[in-house]
Amino acid sequence: MRHDLLNDALVALRHADRDGRPKVEIAPTSKLIAEVLRIFREHHYIDEFTFIPNGRGGVYDVRLSRRINSCGVIKPRVAVAHGNLERYESRFLPAQDFGILVLSTNRGVVSHPEAREMKVGGRLIAYVY
Repeated sequence: MRHDLLNDALVALRHADRDGRPKVEIAPTSKLIAEVLRIFREHHYIDEFTFIPNGRGGVYDVRLSRRINSCGVIKPRVAVAHGNLERYESRFLPAQDFGILVLSTNRGVVSHPEAREMKVGGRLIAYVY
C-alpha cells in the first residue's frame, strides 16, 4: 500500500546509489516525480532518466551518477516565503551551498537557488545533497 509515491521514489534512488547500482527503475510514476528527477538531473545528482511506457502507468529508468549522499521528502509540506529559504536550507541541508531544496511554486517545480533568483516562495517538497 503506497501512500507517498515521491517518498518511495527517493528512497529507491538513495538505496540504489548507496548500493552502487548504475541504474534504478521507479514505478509507479507521476508528473511530480518527473519534475523532481529533472531538477536532480540539472544539478548533476543523476545522469539521466527516461520514461518507458508499459501499459500500466509506465516506469522511469534512472541512470545514477553516484553523487547522492542523502535525499528525501519534506513532510509536512511547509509553505515558505522567498526571504525565509535560508532558515530551511540550514535545517535540511548539511552546509550552505551544499545540496538543494526542491519547491513547488506558482511557476512550477524549481530548486531553491532558482526560487531565490525568481523571488518566489512555495511549498518545500524534497531535498538532496
